[in-house]
Amino acid sequence: MRFIFHYPETGGLDGDVLDAGPLRDVAAAAERAGFDGLSLSEHPVPGARWLASGGHQTLDPFVALGYVAAATERLRLLTHLAVAPYRNPFLLAKAAATLDKLSGGRLILGLGTGYQKSEFHALGVDIDERNALFDETLDVLPLHWSGEPFGYQGRHFSARDVIARPRPVQDPIPVWIGGNSRLSRRRVAERAQGWMPMTGGAQLSTTARTPALGTLDELAAAVSEMRDAAAAAGRDDRIDVLHSYQGPGIEAPAADADRHREALGEIEKAGVTWVLVSSRTASLPATLEFLDSFGATYLRDGR
Repeated sequence: MRFIFHYPETGGLDGDVLDAGPLRDVAAAAERAGFDGLSLSEHPVPGARWLASGGHQTLDPFVALGYVAAATERLRLLTHLAVAPYRNPFLLAKAAATLDKLSGGRLILGLGTGYQKSEFHALGVDIDERNALFDETLDVLPLHWSGEPFGYQGRHFSARDVIARPRPVQDPIPVWIGGNSRLSRRRVAERAQGWMPMTGGAQLSTTARTPALGTLDELAAAVSEMRDAAAAAGRDDRIDVLHSYQGPGIEAPAADADRHREALGEIEKAGVTWVLVSSRTASLPATLEFLDSFGATYLRDGR
């Protein structure tokens, strides 16, 4: 398995989005520690009640990950996740292609349908169209990235004999889809390179408008079903699976390391190929300490 560090999120209205440390310093430290990637989430204009009652502050993931790309050499750059229906798909495709080009082919485009009604309203997007708009995005991305002339008639746009250059470095940029529904897994099986199931219990699933996915056995069954569907669709490439590991006590990585290694081993057996961890730290020294300890325990010496 490979490991991604999710930049610690500042919850609520108090504090600053970069309390965990300057993004450049944290990204460079994650790379030194042996992490394979760094991820950032997205909420461009969340509801005030959501943010005040447990939601988290965010940066623009494409701008911020471009900054991370300049500060690092090999870290993969994951949007975890960008809400596809919020954007015209051509603007999303251009942002992704630009980031992939400037980073030398390091972007992983994590996408979701979104769930915050107030955010959809603020951005002028009909939440009831989110699935149709998401599927349009999956149609448009490869056309835009091909670098060849194309046309596409969308719900709210009409592209006639257009072309986009430069092409991204990767062909294609890996698209990972978030969500636990059968529809999400079907999209992954047919059209994406990775799946990002959501863990965190029933309350989080309700908030994010996606079915709960609780036990590791349930995850393993869903992964197997998704990969069987991909094979039935004629695919023979590997589909990645990202799991967010939140084992009790992982904030002190070196403590009870054998238990965490055993848990990570079981996660790998379930079909997971990438693990996402975060530190919940609120200062640069604490974040650097976590990264160094996690790297020494599980990445540089502990793999």
